[in-house]
Amino acid sequence: MSMINQIAWDDTVLPFQLDRSSIRGRVARLDGVLDHILSRHDYPPVVGALVAELALLTALIGPTVKLRWKLSLQVRGSGAARTIAADYYAPEADDRPARIRAWASFDRERLDDRPPFEQIGEGYFAILIDQGPGSQPYQGITPLAGGSLSSCAQTYFAQSEQLPTRFQLASGRSQLSGQPEHWRAGGVMLQTLPARPADPAEGGSGEGGLIEAADILQGAESEDWNRANLLLDTVETLELIGPTVGPTDLLLRLFHEETPRVFDAQRVEFGCSCTSDRVRDTLAIYSAKDIAHMTTDEGIVTADCQFCGAHYEFDPQSLGFEATRDAEGRPIGGEASGRAAE
Repeated sequence: MSMINQIAWDDTVLPFQLDRSSIRGRVARLDGVLDHILSRHDYPPVVGALVAELALLTALIGPTVKLRWKLSLQVRGSGAARTIAADYYAPEADDRPARIRAWASFDRERLDDRPPFEQIGEGYFAILIDQGPGSQPYQGITPLAGGSLSSCAQTYFAQSEQLPTRFQLASGRSQLSGQPEHWRAGGVMLQTLPARPADPAEGGSGEGGLIEAADILQGAESEDWNRANLLLDTVETLELIGPTVGPTDLLLRLFHEETPRVFDAQRVEFGCSCTSDRVRDTLAIYSAKDIAHMTTDEGIVTADCQFCGAHYEFDPQSLGFEATRDAEGRPIGGEASGRAAE
């Protein structure tokens, strides 16, 4: 366990437990990571706010899962903000940071003055857990409701895992004296300790009536949960975002009577998993005719990663399920078949 006044807070996720209430939680601060994500796209403020919220949720939820590879949050809607996606990659070793990336697709002409969440329209909020090769990915879905992405995440945990969960998030642009303006975000996650290990395979679809904490907790547990939530309600935006209030100071301000216990903080950084081979695999579903439509006047097929902006160029003959050349440009099936195809 770390000393309560010795934890750096930018781009970290700090786990904690309230011993009096048997409630666990996390405090996340995204600084350089979030600025890296948003500075690569010309997002209008309402879209940037949605990307920041989902990235922050990903940072808070990712460490709660016994994760070997990737946790993804995806939002699909019928409104101007069509897609928001964020990924959390588990640390490759105990001393390595976790990695986060996020991205949004939107129709600029349809954006208006409504709050960010209302720009999404009707749709769904999904949590996907992929433990890597040899495992079957899990997906849980809940409808878009509650006025925020954090409310959707709360509904998912209540319905799919029977775990009352609360998020309090904030994001915005910050400017310290003598420094350029940049994005910052901060948030707190509270969650009751499960009576038994949660099995995602037992989760529901999020359909039907919404489940609330009162439907799950009884007696002293319910009182503890309500008290912790009332304390969290007193938090201010500047306390969440910082930079003058560290996470440990924030926990003491909010929950000093609940006996907060902190654990080792997890560092996070921006990271993308795109590679030339993975992009090539994505294009493997297309026919030669489809690939021809994608080919530029210069005779190449180009692809850009929506998350990190990486640019890839390919020989069209090496793409699709009818490819005549491999990734190194060698004829597939030997010299004879290569010449025949040419």
